[in-house]
Amino acid sequence: MKLKYDAIVVGSGPNGLAAAILLQQQGLSVLLIEGKDKIGGGLRTEELTSPGFKHDVCSAIHPLAIASPFFKTLPLDQYGLQYITPDIAAAHPFDDCSAALLKNSLIDTANLLGIDKQAYLGLIKPVVKSWDNIASDILGPLGFPKHPLQMARFGLNALTSATHLSKQFKTEQAKALFAGMAAHSIQPLSKMTTSAVGLVLIANAHLKGWPIPIGGSVSIANALADHFKALGGTIETGTYIKSLDRLPEAKAVLFNVTPKQLLQIAGHKFSSIYKWQLERYRYGMGVFKIDWALDDAIPFKAKGARQAGTVHLGGTMAEIAQSEQQSWGGKHPVKPFTLLAQQSVFDKTRAPEGKQTAWAYCHVPAGSENDMTDAIEQQVERFAPGFRERILAKHTFNTRQMEEYNPNYIGGDINGGVMDITQLFTRPVLRRSPYRTSAKGIYICSSSTPPGGGVHGMCGYHAAKRALADIFKIKI
Repeated sequence: MKLKYDAIVVGSGPNGLAAAILLQQQGLSVLLIEGKDKIGGGLRTEELTSPGFKHDVCSAIHPLAIASPFFKTLPLDQYGLQYITPDIAAAHPFDDCSAALLKNSLIDTANLLGIDKQAYLGLIKPVVKSWDNIASDILGPLGFPKHPLQMARFGLNALTSATHLSKQFKTEQAKALFAGMAAHSIQPLSKMTTSAVGLVLIANAHLKGWPIPIGGSVSIANALADHFKALGGTIETGTYIKSLDRLPEAKAVLFNVTPKQLLQIAGHKFSSIYKWQLERYRYGMGVFKIDWALDDAIPFKAKGARQAGTVHLGGTMAEIAQSEQQSWGGKHPVKPFTLLAQQSVFDKTRAPEGKQTAWAYCHVPAGSENDMTDAIEQQVERFAPGFRERILAKHTFNTRQMEEYNPNYIGGDINGGVMDITQLFTRPVLRRSPYRTSAKGIYICSSSTPPGGGVHGMCGYHAAKRALADIFKIKI
């Protein structure tokens, strides 16, 4: 192995892979190091329950992967990456057997919302129309926007709480549909900026849908890694970095880790004020996750829910808001808002013939070791009676096990830190460049930097762009 590289990237999640690719594209020699035996970080697929049943260990549905400004420039299809896009991106069933549906078509979705049609179009259509102009600013660090008027219009709604913005709707269907989207922010819906996540997810459903990678989320990681290697990059797995001393010599090192690990690895190199800032970084709620091997598809009472790639199980907006507030406050909801994906309904490679898989999680207090299996399964059974009779096997992760699997999930936080108004664009610290540390040549490129959680690679892209300009005098 070489003793010297131009740049080293530590951590092979989507952000680490994006950073490594951008650096390698500029003709640098780049080493990508992964602590686990397999690459991918949150992009892994394993037979967690029974042979032949492929489960996405972390991320599952990927609207931002296909919408990513950087990933769109890469020839990932040449490395076998293919997506299936359900016509119904997400369904939100109710106790009366109906369901609010987020369809790929903006007009079809609006038409299903009845008296809220115009309110929905007025809120979502401008985001869809302006997305190509504002995406790079939404998925990047804080700065003066390229299209200020369009970005300002988005920001006026995005910076508000989901509780406030949902007042534009009159029906419970529209309110709950939006609440379920905003709950991906993993915060109480009363918090500012929760609307941003909801708007981005909904708009991207109407742009390119919510795609499912054939063969599992690992297909995205494999395609990125194969492209990186085709460019001349080097990958080393099974090497967990706990100290800078373990790294070969390089001009720049980019860490796809959160502030906690960065302090452990390189804290002695940082200024006292930068260390103090990192120590104040806040992590959010954790998740409890279940994967099921099933004898048949989930028997949702609402037809639309059986045809959706993602299903949000939470009932009314008030129920969802209460569940998220309870988890935020350190309690375990009796009826947790549950996010469920049924990839095998569309991707037949995920399960043996005639069988199915399902994937679900709910939000819990950080560090919780409570078993939420029964609570989650009751929520599924509530909208799909007979579901439990179809379970062949199951696998669970509590927050501690999630962090053991991926050290970036501190306390089970899959977003790399709270994405509230104080940490949305200034994560992990308030600096001219959030990716640059106080030590020359050391950068952070994880979801603890803008734009935060999600499989889009933009944290890694922007960190690598910063390193290229600082160290190698290459401007992208």
